[in-house]
Amino acid sequence: MKNRKEYHKKANSQIKKAGFFILSFNFLILNSFSILPVTAATEEPVLSVVHSPENANQWTGITDRLQTIGVKYCVIPLNDVKSGADWGDRRVLFLPNVETLTPTQAIALEEWMSKGGRLIASGPLGSLSSAGVRQLLRSLLGGYWGFSLSDTEQIKPIKTNTPEWANQTELFGKIRGGAVIPNDMGAESAAVWNSKDNPAAVVTTERSTFFGWRWGTDTASAAELDNAWLKAALNHYLTAPPPSSRMKKVTGGSSNCSTTVAAAPGEQRGRGVEVQRGSSPPPSSPSSPPLKSATAPIPRALPIVKPPNSEAIDQLEQAVRLDVTPNSNQPIDNNEAIALQQELENLIGRVESANLAVSADVANESVGISEKKQSARHLHTYTPQAINVQPTQLASTKLGGIVRSKDQAFAQVRVIVNNLPQLIAQKNYALARQQWLVAKTILWQQFPVDRRLAQPEIRAVWLDRGTIVRAGSKAGLAQIFDRLAQTGINTVFFETVNAGYTIYPSQVAKEQNPLIHGWNPLEDAVKLAHERDMELHAWVWTFAAGNQRHNEIINASPNYPGPVLAAHPDWANYDNLGNMIPVGQTKPFFDPANPEVRQYLLKLYEEIVTRYDVDGLQLDYIRYPFQDPSAGRTYGYGKAARAQFQQLTGIDPINISPSQPDLWQKWTTFRTEQVDSFVAKVSEQLRQKRPNLILSVAVFPLPEQERIQKIQQDWEIWARRGDVDLIVPMTYALDTSRFQRLAQPWIASKQLGATLLVPGIRLLSLPTIGAFDQLQLVRDLPVSGYALFAAENFNNDLQKLFISTQGRVQSKTSEPIPHRQPFQTAAIRYTALQREWKFVFQNDPLERPAQTISDFNNQAEVLRSALNQLAASPSASKLLVAKASLTRFQSQFRVLMSQEIKSNSYQVKVWENRLVTIERLLRYGERRVQLHP
Repeated sequence: MKNRKEYHKKANSQIKKAGFFILSFNFLILNSFSILPVTAATEEPVLSVVHSPENANQWTGITDRLQTIGVKYCVIPLNDVKSGADWGDRRVLFLPNVETLTPTQAIALEEWMSKGGRLIASGPLGSLSSAGVRQLLRSLLGGYWGFSLSDTEQIKPIKTNTPEWANQTELFGKIRGGAVIPNDMGAESAAVWNSKDNPAAVVTTERSTFFGWRWGTDTASAAELDNAWLKAALNHYLTAPPPSSRMKKVTGGSSNCSTTVAAAPGEQRGRGVEVQRGSSPPPSSPSSPPLKSATAPIPRALPIVKPPNSEAIDQLEQAVRLDVTPNSNQPIDNNEAIALQQELENLIGRVESANLAVSADVANESVGISEKKQSARHLHTYTPQAINVQPTQLASTKLGGIVRSKDQAFAQVRVIVNNLPQLIAQKNYALARQQWLVAKTILWQQFPVDRRLAQPEIRAVWLDRGTIVRAGSKAGLAQIFDRLAQTGINTVFFETVNAGYTIYPSQVAKEQNPLIHGWNPLEDAVKLAHERDMELHAWVWTFAAGNQRHNEIINASPNYPGPVLAAHPDWANYDNLGNMIPVGQTKPFFDPANPEVRQYLLKLYEEIVTRYDVDGLQLDYIRYPFQDPSAGRTYGYGKAARAQFQQLTGIDPINISPSQPDLWQKWTTFRTEQVDSFVAKVSEQLRQKRPNLILSVAVFPLPEQERIQKIQQDWEIWARRGDVDLIVPMTYALDTSRFQRLAQPWIASKQLGATLLVPGIRLLSLPTIGAFDQLQLVRDLPVSGYALFAAENFNNDLQKLFISTQGRVQSKTSEPIPHRQPFQTAAIRYTALQREWKFVFQNDPLERPAQTISDFNNQAEVLRSALNQLAASPSASKLLVAKASLTRFQSQFRVLMSQEIKSNSYQVKVWENRLVTIERLLRYGERRVQLHP
């Protein structure tokens, strides 16, 4: 590892001599069409407003504001947003507070905007949609809803370069909303919040404007402010110069759009005009409690929202990965410039760190190792050329020759990194982005994917119900476990309870999954896993009781609540409008406050862990469904919950709203405690039966307070109490930098006690090398492993890559699993660290005082000896010695590594992270392992 200043100088020299050049990408250019200037007073409607089940209870406020503005508009039902239909000559589409869109609807919006249509949106648009839909909406809107603000905040203009149309006094006042995160390219902030870091409140592009609050709701903003912003945005688009000399009719949506003002589908507003109603609603459950003083009026009948087709989601997510690039000529501001450089620096660090691990391992092997022994060590090797590392489907790049060495590759990347500021300063934005993408491609190609580099870690995968059903038999399931075992997977989360059905024939549950015929997959899975030295954890849906998507597969009614709620309707939970399934969602939930529900679930889980030799139990859907109190969408009004809360406070919670903060907090706390107490009870009861059972939870990585308000999930307290062993946050992201932003707060958290954190990685839509990049980030952070969602996305390329880089080593002893053998894992991982330090000291030309090296080696050896003794024969006294040795070594580590910090701070941070991982393994082992005095 060379001194970076010297390295950069040499790199620049190498590139100049090599005549390095980069050919530009062929970016997709969307055609734009001219729009004739139109004012709000035009006879024909110029605005289409989308009505959906989600904004139905806000529709009165929305339409009252539209009347006040005086603009003529059409109402479009969300189900009519589809490709190929006709919206006439309306130029602007308004999507107020629509959180769920299907892939078909998102693609229709993209087609319409590419032909000249303009989009205005408000609230957390698409936030409950699939990942692919969210990514496409992000590119269309120029940003996404990041997080809700905790208080009402002043909206104010940005300090510099405020768009002229957004620089009006009447646009600024107090609003309750959320931070909009602008895209790096093609978007600008039109207004910001007067809060910490001044996050964006309004984001705008040439084709769209995104309001960071729920337009049309009195709880969010005053009507005057809403009206001012919508008028300003409309005038901006309707009076803007045409983008080209061609005029094109803008089409898309519904051919039957009503021109009635202030009438939504299914409503009659007293003006003598009734818009055609939607289909009749399903009959309400006989157990649905009477609702009084709900926070919003009950909407009229609306069509049933069918869940999006999974195949369409797959296709969309492949099409809208991060390689959907906006107009590359858009200016790059200072924040984006810093982000671009930092992301490349981090990727350089990950690639160098991976290569160092391999080099140190190679150097440690005997020089005379034969090819036969080498192949025995590695079951398979996978050549880098086999990996598709194209950074974008919309671009093609040809590098100026094949990279012959890693030195040359890093030299090329360093030149790009050093040149980026100059290109941006010269406003050569397109070339800056092109070269950034080239650098990313070069770096991805330098990952050492031809050799095993993984240390002992949790390598988990969710084995989903669909994959189990497709296996069809023990023989089919054995093929899946063979593949997983070859790739080094050591922990399988096996979907055991899904949509109210068990995967096995149960004496507690009402019905085995009807897709399983004459077969017990759980019994076979336990045997298959243990035969391959893998752990099998039963993955169960906790409070989610059914699934409309599953109903489609088994040809059941869309409104079927699942077998358990069908038999026990009194166990159901409801939203504040009396819906068992919240509007826009697909799953009914149990009432966690119902003692019969809790007793049933505990009995079911006890059956699983006593009848089958499972190694663990994972609780999924251990929460309430998503809600948005500020928009009048709340949940938890089951019969038992209402009765218990009324007994405690004297108030029926259905009569409480967020405008009553003290009472609302009590209601939120009550619901959160129902989940907390159930987790504690599961832990206590199951560990009495199976003391070595590993209990894990799949959780959402939202900020704590937002999570408690929206889904009543406070998993930090479960960790601190020791109720669970593994926290598995679903940190799903389509790029590594976003994955890091999601995972970092929880990885750095000191609120998890001795519980281990295992970040989740979603494989769907990730390129193979992109998934590997996220794994390498995990290995550089202070965590003990990862979990992959899901087995159905485990393709052949990924299998080959994993076999090569983390596949099984042929050995008489099994590799330890951190949650099962924490002390042995800590000792082995520390030995690998020592190999890296030895390699660096031997090969780095930096001059170090002999005494410094001697002190470092002595302290390192003391720690190694303590960890090895603890691993060989765990005891309380040996643990105390190991912890003390580690603490001393950590306190001196930066002093001992002072030279390396100057030359490669990223690698030093990685080493510190790995020491923290060892510290956490010792803490976890202290709680879980039976220690002798």
